[in-house]
Formats: sequence, structure tokens, C-alpha cells
Amino acid sequence: MNLYAKDNFALRIGILSVLFFVVLLCNVSTSSSSSEVITVKPRHLSLLKSALQRSSGEQSDLWRPLTDQGWSPCIDLGNSPSLPDKTEGYVQVFLDGGLNQQRMGICDAVAVAKILNATLVIPYLEVNPVWQDSSSFVDIFDVDHFIDSLKDDIRVVRELPDEYSWSTREYYGTAVRETRVKTAPVHASAKWYIENVLPVLQSYGIAAISPFSHRLSFDHLPAEIQRLRCKVNFQALRFVPHITSLGDALVSRLRNPSWRNNKEQKNMDNLGDMTNPHSRQEPGKFAVLHLRFDKDMAAHSACDFGGGKAEKLALAKYRQMIWQGRVLNSQFTDEELRSQGRCPLTPEEMGLLLAAFGFDNNTRLYLASHKVYGGEARISTLRQVFPRMEDKRSLASSEERARIKGKASLLAALDYYVSMHSDIFISASPGNMHNALVGHRTFENLKTIRPNMALIGQLFLNKNITWVDFQQALGEGHVNRQGQIRLRKPKQSIYTYPAPDCMCHV
Repeated sequence: MNLYAKDNFALRIGILSVLFFVVLLCNVSTSSSSSEVITVKPRHLSLLKSALQRSSGEQSDLWRPLTDQGWSPCIDLGNSPSLPDKTEGYVQVFLDGGLNQQRMGICDAVAVAKILNATLVIPYLEVNPVWQDSSSFVDIFDVDHFIDSLKDDIRVVRELPDEYSWSTREYYGTAVRETRVKTAPVHASAKWYIENVLPVLQSYGIAAISPFSHRLSFDHLPAEIQRLRCKVNFQALRFVPHITSLGDALVSRLRNPSWRNNKEQKNMDNLGDMTNPHSRQEPGKFAVLHLRFDKDMAAHSACDFGGGKAEKLALAKYRQMIWQGRVLNSQFTDEELRSQGRCPLTPEEMGLLLAAFGFDNNTRLYLASHKVYGGEARISTLRQVFPRMEDKRSLASSEERARIKGKASLLAALDYYVSMHSDIFISASPGNMHNALVGHRTFENLKTIRPNMALIGQLFLNKNITWVDFQQALGEGHVNRQGQIRLRKPKQSIYTYPAPDCMCHV
């Protein structure tokens, strides 16, 4: 390393040290609003120094697409019988959760409508109590495409006819109603719906099922129903045009960095030795990191993230405020939680992980996330390791983002779209977004790195581990976790493991 490079490296470490000790103000809304002062400290400084000094050039096979695994999408229902002239009535479902939980609920709703020979009303999406997003189905998904894609499978209507216009969310929220079905068990069988919901349809012409999320079994269903669920998920659910258009623009800019104007390009050029002109990354390729590290996840995990007693107190208060005692402080120590793989990975840890996998500091990395707990103070470490990291704000102008600003579901939809068009996808922790994309990318045979959370947690607990040993252990532990087909086991989600139900072995 020449003198200039040493000075450059020392400067980067100095900047990083300052950023690490930025004071965060974490506002916790309680009956009496208060603030806790939290200091973010480095947790893996030795590994971080090695990551910043890592040799140039990525692994030669890192960006190589997956080879043909002998499986292909198989959701054509063939010569299915034509739809009956008359259905048993209308089915309504009310879906809570975030975008991807609602997405799975929509797929299940189509399946239930098919089982009951019912007409499906476009599902109602509940307002998420955390994100406060009131986006409806038609705000997120292309409803015309949805109805047309399923026209040979079930009948779908945008709205109820006038004679049933009384059946609304507000109607069911004010009293007990005979047309509401609220006893559907988690992962209910097709038989349960036939025995419990069909009589309601036949008596009243309509049945409103709420709650409905996770209310259909993944097992013991006819093959045609399983394939229909996948058809909805992978074909019928297409985002609205303004999401796909903006997504295409972001993908294009990630693959062609020259789109930046002169001022932005000058800022990139000032990175100097931080970039590697001899990177082995193929031109136009990019990876997506889904960073699920919001305050909800941090609090729910009950893990220690290096913010000291103030942070522990703040997260404990937040836990009580949001879940009101339903999520308790963990009975396990932080070491036990990490060794079990139950702690979400921080931005710092994800940066180290990606660097150890072989991504160099010239990698075009797209950060798919909503609100990162700790904000830029936590993300800064990741940005130091990957200075060419991008996100929605850096790639799109405020005018381009105007229609999705403050709307969590639309922001998640954009991230989902970009993730599906990336060369490599990796998620920081399991969750609905992770599961949905793992399944969708498996269906399309796209490279997807699935972190071995237990292994990673144990490696980070070893404060004496060297960079070489860290790299070797991670590499060996993820050889078969890069998109290889994994057949669904009983009780596992068909949306995460589409084979063999929705894929055929060639």
C-alpha cells in the first residue's frame, strides 16, 4: 500500500470512528413523550478494519447466474373445466399486515373462492397500525391485469353490487353480524371452508372473512388449488404502472451509472482509492440488500445492538407501548439469542457479511429498506464498506418519488420490483419480504443468498476471529444457500418454497 493509500485509509477510519459515536435521539411516544440519548459504538472493529482493507477484485463466480437446476415453472392448469354459470355468492376478505403478508392473503383468498365456487371481491387491505399506510389494492396492484389473468379460474369483481353494498368494514366493526366469519383457524383446511363458510354463502349470498391472514393450509389441498395460488402470486399480482415504470428507471440507473449528472459524477469520482478500477464485477450488474432493521424488529427481538443501557430501556418501553405486554423481554441472554440466530443483523454486520462473501468496494449495491433504526448513524458503516451503495432517494428525484412518499406499501412494492430484477438478492433477516422474494426468485431461478443466521450469530460472538477465518467459515456455510432448489416440507409456505407444487422437474 503506497503512502497516499495509507493516508486515505487512515482518513476513512477516522471518519468512521466519528460516525460511530454519533449520538442518536430515539423518540419513544408514550403518554408523556420522552427522549433517550443513545450512543452507537462499534461492535466488530477488527473485522471492519479488515473489510476496509480487503483486497481488490471479487470472486470470479460471484456474479455467475445459477445453472439450470432441472426445475421449471409449472402452473398451467391445462384444460380446466369452464366456470359454472352461477357462483354460490360473494366472498370478502379483510387483510392485515404489511405488503407481503397481504400479498399471500390475496393468493389464499383466490384459492378459497375457487374451493367454494364463489365470486371474489377485490380484497380489502387494512391500515397497518405501525406504518399507517391506507393504500388500497388498486393503489398497489394492477387490478385489470389481476381480473383478466384469473378470468378462467374464478370470477372477480371490483365492488359488490348494490344489493350487498351494506357489507363494509365499518358495518362489521359496529356489531356481531351473521355474514361475518371470524372463527377461521390458522391454516384451515379446504373442508373447514366447505363446512363453515359455504352455508353462510348459501344462506345470505355473501360471507366476509376476517381475520383472514394465514387462514388456509399449505398441505392436503388439490394440486389445481396449489398451482392456482402460485399463478396468483407469480403472474396475476402485478404492480401498478407507475411503480413498474419507476422501478425500471431505478434498475436502468443501477446498471448504467453514467446517468448521473456532472455534479453527481464528480462526487463519485472523489471517492478516489476507495473504488477499484479493476473490479471483477461484470458491467451492468447489481445486488440488492434487503435491510430489515426497523425499530419494530429491533424491539421485538430483545437483542443487544450496542447502544448501552439507554437503548435497552428505550426498546423495552417501545415493546410495552406497541405490544402492551404481548411481547416480553427475552428470557435468553444476548449471546444465547445470537447463537440461535434470532437477532436481526445490523447494517454494520451486513456490510461485513457481504465483504466476506467477496463483494468489493466497487459493487453497485441497492439498499431496500424502509426506516432503519438509528438512521444514517447506523447505515454509515455499511456505506463506508460499500461507497457505491444506492437507495430510492439517491436514484430517484423527489418529483419521481412524490406518488409513493410516506406510503410504506408502495415503497415496499418498489423495493420488491427492483429486487426481482437484481442479479443477486440477500436479506438481513427472515421475514415476509425475505420469504416472498426467496420464493419468487426460486421460481425464476435467480441467485438469492439466504443467510445462515445461527452460524453468523456464532461467528460474530467470537471476538477473536480473524478475517480469513471469518471469510472461510461464511463461505463454507453458504455453499448451498445461494438459490438452490429446496423442496417444500409439510407446513412450510408454498410462497417461499414453490417446488414441487408449482414447479416441474424436467
